[in-house]
Amino acid sequence: MRIAVLDDYQSAFDQLAAARRLRGDDAVAGHEVVTFTDSVTGSALVERLSGFDAVVLLQQRTPFPRSVVEGLDTLRLVSQTGRNTGHLDLEAFAECGITVCAGGAGSAATTAELTWGLVLASLRHLPEEVARLRAGQWQGSVGTSVEGKTLGVWAYGRIGSRVAEVGRAFGMDVVCWGRAGSLARAADAGFAVAGSKEEFFSSADVLTLHLPLNDGTSGIVTAGDLALMKPSALLVNTSRAGIVEPGALAAAVSAGRPGRAAVDVFEDEPVLGAADPLIGLPGITATPHLGYVEWDVLESLYSAAVDQVLAFAAGTPINLATP
Repeated sequence: MRIAVLDDYQSAFDQLAAARRLRGDDAVAGHEVVTFTDSVTGSALVERLSGFDAVVLLQQRTPFPRSVVEGLDTLRLVSQTGRNTGHLDLEAFAECGITVCAGGAGSAATTAELTWGLVLASLRHLPEEVARLRAGQWQGSVGTSVEGKTLGVWAYGRIGSRVAEVGRAFGMDVVCWGRAGSLARAADAGFAVAGSKEEFFSSADVLTLHLPLNDGTSGIVTAGDLALMKPSALLVNTSRAGIVEPGALAAAVSAGRPGRAAVDVFEDEPVLGAADPLIGLPGITATPHLGYVEWDVLESLYSAAVDQVLAFAAGTPINLATP
């Protein structure tokens, strides 16, 4: 088969064992693989995939609405890493006779690690101080410690639980919020539970979001919630930008509540030319969706995608995603 690997920004795929299995360096597979390091959408995506039998997608980097799916003239397989298919029109794929396979999982550890990297980088002004030192200058800011401060964790799940444990190790007062099951697990682990959503937002010195994005969580963090936060507080989002009401975070930081934010996710990705308003705001520490971008995680994700391609080629598709 002729296979496209989309959005391989760092040209990482060819450095992985998964790529060698797919290309047939071990004389087993022997498929033709073409990787793309940039992102395209709409008609450009349709044109790019013309002539390919299969496409490998990394997480939710490329959306496939019906308008794109109906233009795909040769594609027979979509191999998606991870089980999240919200960016794929599964009904359109089914109607067009294109198989979608979605399987594998990333690591909670890497996103939790990045969350803490963003917390410390923001509170200790590390990006600014690194830039000052490289520019030949010395200290220009005073940082804030996390010890003794209140850490708010929304969603005590695979990632939130790790973030909470690190907060406790740093000597923070950890307070959790979320659905009933999440709060029960947090309480069982010895963490405090906020009495209300209003209390959760108003009491936190650092507040981290770890909810999945779905119909029930889209825009769940509102402008009103953010307005309750302290001027000295930091909001951190390494989950999905869509869980915050569109435009609310930029407006809130501009208004000074919260005073700072650290984000790894944006409403429209990839963000090129610093086009997102968050990036240019003082008080914002931003990274380009790096939560899962780590060698072991990429190997695991792409390995699952390659398994799906090889199974499809053998006539026994796995991890089928249906409408």
